[in-house]
Amino acid sequence: MGADRDGGAGRIPMRAVAYTACGVVLLAGCASMPDSGDLRGVDSTPRQDTQVRVFAMPPQDDAQPSDIVSGFLEALTSDDPNYSTARQYLTKAASQAWKPGLSSTVLADGPGIDPNRLGGREGADDLSFTLTGTKVAKVDEQQAYSPAGGSYEAPVHLTRDKKTKQWRIDRLPQGVVMGKSDFQRNYMSVNKYYFASNAAAGTTTQPAAVADPVYVRRRVDPMTQMVRSLLNGPTNWLDHVVRTSFPTGTALNKGVTALTPDDQNKLTVPLNEKAARVGQGQCNEMAAQLLFTLQNLTPAVDQVELQSGNSRLCSLREDQADTVAARGSVQQPDYLYFIDRKNRLVRTAAGKNSTKAEPVPGALGEGAKELRSVAVSRDEDTAAGIAADGKELYVTSLVSGGSLGDPVLTSHGKKEQDRLAMPSWDANGDLWVADRDPDNPRLLLLEQGKGEPLVVKTPELDGRIQDVRVAADGVRIALVVAKGSKKSLLIGRIERRQEAGEDRPAVSVLGLHSVTPELEDITAMSWAGDSRLVVVGREQGGLQTMLYVQVDGSTPEGPAPAALSGIKEITAADSDRLPLVAYSEDGIVRLPTGTQWQKVTDGVAPVYPG
Repeated sequence: MGADRDGGAGRIPMRAVAYTACGVVLLAGCASMPDSGDLRGVDSTPRQDTQVRVFAMPPQDDAQPSDIVSGFLEALTSDDPNYSTARQYLTKAASQAWKPGLSSTVLADGPGIDPNRLGGREGADDLSFTLTGTKVAKVDEQQAYSPAGGSYEAPVHLTRDKKTKQWRIDRLPQGVVMGKSDFQRNYMSVNKYYFASNAAAGTTTQPAAVADPVYVRRRVDPMTQMVRSLLNGPTNWLDHVVRTSFPTGTALNKGVTALTPDDQNKLTVPLNEKAARVGQGQCNEMAAQLLFTLQNLTPAVDQVELQSGNSRLCSLREDQADTVAARGSVQQPDYLYFIDRKNRLVRTAAGKNSTKAEPVPGALGEGAKELRSVAVSRDEDTAAGIAADGKELYVTSLVSGGSLGDPVLTSHGKKEQDRLAMPSWDANGDLWVADRDPDNPRLLLLEQGKGEPLVVKTPELDGRIQDVRVAADGVRIALVVAKGSKKSLLIGRIERRQEAGEDRPAVSVLGLHSVTPELEDITAMSWAGDSRLVVVGREQGGLQTMLYVQVDGSTPEGPAPAALSGIKEITAADSDRLPLVAYSEDGIVRLPTGTQWQKVTDGVAPVYPG
């Protein structure tokens, strides 16, 4: 648990430790440290084959206090399902009181062990250490990840048993603590899925699936972990805007300890009596939640069968699940759109290598109005455009003969950069746009892209919105917010409430949190999956960089996009089958999977629908 190695964020790190005395696949508390002296750390162990499972060694007889502490910390990073070896480093009472699942604290490096920090005089059979480090993140009891900062200090107290004369830990912090590289080796992020509950009534016949990322231990039966996590309900942050189709109290049937698909890739899930009386439609939604969740974990499941007691409730195949609920990552748009040299809104087939583009039907394809940005609805029937000076927002149908009409919104900002930002369409057909006027900054919602705009409440906002993107599920929103010289990327949830006596709902964005604390200047961003965004920004004093980031602020596995200089705008589809597209100093470029950036054509403002 020492310093992280470079390049670890995008890999699936694993390790096995070979000690002469400890064995090839065993972690042992073999490190030795004096009871006083300089600060020492517990070294991270090297990454090895991804199929190797790592288990810890129990404490050796007559182990020194420092070996007990370091051995315990190593045991926390093993693949022991119940931390039974780690508990052998504790007294019986401490083991009973310790709850490792309460939280996981992630440090930049492995925890340092300072035997002198507490000072004071202790008896011969008592000794105290302090675990130290710099916090990077924390995973809570619901397995939800959140970035963290600041110093970490936690006391660990040892006592020597009067009968056995063996040192054991009798007081320790709750949860587990480990370095970043060990966390990346031990844990992985998986989306569990629920359904949007705050959509406007009557706007959709199919519920939208919403991803709720959690971190589970990578080699401790993650399939069963994820099913239990799904049944336990959404994380606190998302709970306000989603629902589950599982009846309250639904759990795996008593005695079920592990779930494994059969040789036909069907997973049978035995549930308790709480699920016994669900109807066919509700059961299909339950099965869809499970399928979406497990397919995010592994391709080994393509059918789910739900049981309760001796009864079969329902069965759902992969090819049926997407008829139950809409999921952004499997919906592929027909076209990529951009503004060409003649100021026309044009389109080219999404995912095709062709550089040939055709004007869209209707007024925006004629080039009569000079535009600087556009957004196309997710059904690709309507487009919204911002005038070149940023003052006016136009909405028009993409049909032949359609007229531009009057602007639906006008900004009174004095400077071009203080007017309307690029708009964004949600899954319900509503249009979102930020007015950056310093005298009246607002986040606005136009229901179905027309009518009197609703002013969206943002009580937690500290700064002025510069850019807006709504997720495909319609319940999460990404905002670039400027405060002073810094531009941050924040994620919030969209809450709609119908208040008594009001014809229109009250809409708020709440639960705002930063997902790129290391970046101080966000240039461009786009949703790029059910729980992932692609972001272009700059670190303090650094060059422009491009990266993927999860909605919880963690870094997803896999490589970052290939570097590209001079990016001004970027767009991504929710489906990872389509390439990233950007507007840079070289014009419009795209990034097919596994290749480098390629120029598509001249033009500006490339967008996928959304």
